Amino acid sequence: MNSKIQTTATVGLLSILAGLSGSIVPTAVAAETQPVTLRFLAKVGKQPVSCGATYRLGKPATHQTLTDFRFYISEVALIDARGKTVPVALEQDSKWQYQTVALLDFENKTGACANGTPELRDRIIGTVPTGTYTGLKFTLGVPASLNHADTALAPSPLNLTSLWWNWQSGYKFLRIDLKSADPMPMMKHHPQKPEAKGAGQGEAGIAGFPIHLGSTGCHGGSTSEKPMGCSNPNRASVRLTGFNPEKNVVVLDLAELVSKSPLNHNQPKTSPGCMSDPADRDCIGIMASLGLPFMGKPASPQTIFRIE
Repeated sequence: MNSKIQTTATVGLLSILAGLSGSIVPTAVAAETQPVTLRFLAKVGKQPVSCGATYRLGKPATHQTLTDFRFYISEVALIDARGKTVPVALEQDSKWQYQTVALLDFENKTGACANGTPELRDRIIGTVPTGTYTGLKFTLGVPASLNHADTALAPSPLNLTSLWWNWQSGYKFLRIDLKSADPMPMMKHHPQKPEAKGAGQGEAGIAGFPIHLGSTGCHGGSTSEKPMGCSNPNRASVRLTGFNPEKNVVVLDLAELVSKSPLNHNQPKTSPGCMSDPADRDCIGIMASLGLPFMGKPASPQTIFRIE
């Protein structure tokens, strides 16, 4: 008698669980998250950038040809109406996104952009808890835990040598290369003083005004070893309000980035352009636009990212 009761109860319980596993449970789980696509656009003012195109940029304005435009975004989160920050779980696609890092790529390896890759990438794809969101937060850069990897062994998108300095300095969080299209004045480059070398050492042969953002002041045994830490992390935290993922796009405005920089001049005995060298005054305007502290000046609100 007791055995029959136990059997009946067990069958009933299994039936209930089977019913749950067949319909109710998956529906509840599925309702907990929602897919999200965050779209980005690279512009010069109101105009979308085009690889190899020439623009009037800087202060004073000069003609500059775009030859590269890529950057890493990490620690992406949406902000709800109560101000709560909710991390976006990035899709692990084995190409553009890895853990909390995503690569955005606006060059296509054609013409003047021969140093890049053929494929473009203008979005971040992931999931968030189901809800309504009105803001966006992210970091321009690669987290310290992933920044000092070996590109020969690192997974995509952290395996691009063109976006990497060395183990000690890590990745170029942002790479935008410009080449002067003005016949005069000629841009003069000077050899670096050893003590002035920053993360961009070894790139003094690059012509034009390259902008390579990355960590500096990273101390380790040698450039082939991971550092103990970096005195200038140079990761820019960005927070944007009034953002609807379904309607809005995030714009990075190149004109704003270089709006304070004379692009046809270079500080003597430093690398061309701005390669994050803490002693390079050519970086003053760039770092201010990025909202990063530099040369003793505190961080200010970034001006290069906006919502449209």
